[in-house]
Formats: sequence, C-alpha cells, structure tokens
Amino acid sequence: MSETTIRKALLKDLKTIADFQKAMAMETENLELNIDILSAGVEKVILNPQMGCYYLAEIKGRICGCMLTLYEWSDWRNAQVIWIHSVYVMPKYRQNGVFKALYMFIKNVVLSDSSLAGLRLFVDKRNVTAQTVYKKIGMTNEHYELFEWLK
Repeated sequence: MSETTIRKALLKDLKTIADFQKAMAMETENLELNIDILSAGVEKVILNPQMGCYYLAEIKGRICGCMLTLYEWSDWRNAQVIWIHSVYVMPKYRQNGVFKALYMFIKNVVLSDSSLAGLRLFVDKRNVTAQTVYKKIGMTNEHYELFEWLK
C-alpha cells in the first residue's frame, strides 16, 4: 500500500474511468453498460464537482483503481455523509491494498473535516468478495438494508 498514491480524477482520466466502470458492471452484475451513456455520466461528475468526485489509485504512475464519492445530507447529524460508489481495482492489483488506500484516503478526509459525518457504501448481495474486503477494513452492515426503485 505504501507505493499507492491517490489523486482526484481529471478530465483526461475519463476513458480510463469509463472502462473501469464498464468492466466492474460486467464482472459484478453481468451488466453490459452503454459506453456512450457511461462516458457522459463520468464526464458530468468530473465537470461538476458538487455532484461528486472520482479518486484514482496509482502505482508507479499507472492508474490501477478508482472510486466515486457522492454526498448525502444527514439532518440527524447536521453534516454530510460521503457515499462510496463505483469502486474498481484492476484484477492484477487486487489484494495489494489498493482499495484500502482509497478508503483510508477518504476516511482521513472525513476525520479531518467536522462538516463530514462518515462513510457509506452499498454492495451487491452476491458480491461476497467485496463484502469481505469492506468488513476487513472495519465497515459494518448492521444498521440498514437498502431498498431501491430504478427506472
């Protein structure tokens, strides 16, 4: 993990992020995403930081993972909660602390900012590998079940 650096994504990273998200959707949900819609969605976030932020993990200058963060207002806490979305680590870099580096980076942002209350994420129920990783770094699923309606 010591050789992993984290940075905010730039517009020049759009294709890499879109490719990662396309691969992640296929791998985790067997879902084929439309690359044009996906790329437009990634670009919208990069150009509108109030929507969220992509963070990239690099090892020796090569992008090997990414994570999107989005914001939720919590009236109970009078603070923002950061949602972690769209996590992807290239297969050859897995089990090398890449996700942990991304997670610790954003956790430290939350710890150093009193306007932030914590971190949340959701994971596909079938993605046991990811659930194991999240539990290993100290996250829990003890409070909520996620319900959704998607068009």
